[in-house]
Amino acid sequence: MTDASATERSQVGEAGHITTSDGVRLSYLEAGAGKPILMIPGWSQTAEQFRHQLEGLSDRYRVIALDMRGHGESDKPEFGYRISRLAKDVRDTIEALALDEVNILGHSMGCSVIWSYYDLYGPDRLAKLLLVDQMPMIAGNPAWSEEERVASGAIFTPQSLYETINALAGPDGVETTRSFIGAMVTGSIPEGVKEWIIERNLRMPRQHAATLLHNHSTQDWRDLIPRLALPTLVVGGRVSTVPWRSQEWIAAQVQGARLEIFEEEEGGNHFMFIEAPEKFNAVVADFVG
Repeated sequence: MTDASATERSQVGEAGHITTSDGVRLSYLEAGAGKPILMIPGWSQTAEQFRHQLEGLSDRYRVIALDMRGHGESDKPEFGYRISRLAKDVRDTIEALALDEVNILGHSMGCSVIWSYYDLYGPDRLAKLLLVDQMPMIAGNPAWSEEERVASGAIFTPQSLYETINALAGPDGVETTRSFIGAMVTGSIPEGVKEWIIERNLRMPRQHAATLLHNHSTQDWRDLIPRLALPTLVVGGRVSTVPWRSQEWIAAQVQGARLEIFEEEEGGNHFMFIEAPEKFNAVVADFVG
């Protein structure tokens, strides 16, 4: 288990930036050399949150953690808060850094960005996919069968989605964020680490966060996932806010996919890569090779 002091250490990795095709400056952190692993954070999260991977995997890999537009150290424009635009941002990053045969890891919304990238560009310049704790669709259709609901992993109804994004964009946006993100960790996480995760999340303006969450939550990837034709690792948490059975469904759709479910005592909620970095890094290294 990591502690607050470990989380508050000085920045891990070297900072850099690229400029997207629509003129937005994106920041990233990089460490190490070898096979590239490009890490895409979740909704409203930051590259810093992969600090344990930048530190723990850079002895054998070139690890790059990206701040998406509006997030972390990157520019915060008034436009582009759609999964498809974030996928283009990833494409721009891969091209700017001259990456090839990229092992691409997405956490939460980062998986949706990867799926959109694959939808737009196919497997071009990618080697392996590492999908960490993202359901195929977040907002469910009330007409769905129980089987469809379980496979999708939906946690919102249309009504609760709009209630959440309106709360995020309103005067109670910070408190809404604290409640929302606070449910994504296990009860054993140190309070300082939990607060650090929340504070990183709040670096994205709440209005932009609300806009992006709406777009993110209304994307249905169930038709795309079975078309993935690269080696794939799926990671979930037994007590995650992302239902673990949806992670089983994803792994079952992708031929030869590997599934790893972190148990509650292993930090098995949404941020297992922060709560259990040693095991997480070992799983990643074993898969990337």
